[in-house]
Amino acid sequence: MFDFDATLPLMAVQFLLLAAILNVVFYKPLTKAIEDRSDYIRSNDTDAKERLAKAESMAKQYEADLADTRRQYQATIAAAQADAQKIAAQKMAEAQQEAQAQREQAQQELDQQKQAAMQTLEQQVESLSREILDKLLVGI
Repeated sequence: MFDFDATLPLMAVQFLLLAAILNVVFYKPLTKAIEDRSDYIRSNDTDAKERLAKAESMAKQYEADLADTRRQYQATIAAAQADAQKIAAQKMAEAQQEAQAQREQAQQELDQQKQAAMQTLEQQVESLSREILDKLLVGI
């Protein structure tokens, strides 16, 4: 059936030589390219995960800063409103005191004018009384 002459070892050597050449020329570069691509994908995946974690961390920090800033501006607004109410109450109290002082001054002026009018009337009543008394005494 088979002839075991010099062709079988020659074919075996050719096969081994072809396998070695294919390994050097084709399989090793292809395997290296596949491994390089896998390494590249893994490194990109790792970088992407790190960047995502960093972005999430920054987003949380920004949200915390935003919440802190909101609390600060709300506190500032509340303080400004309290100051405005305090100033308004103070101005209202000053206006009421001024109005009370003006009322008291007007009342004093009215009392003085009333007293002056009463004195004038008393003098006129006295002088009229004397005139009447003089006329009555002269007529008797």
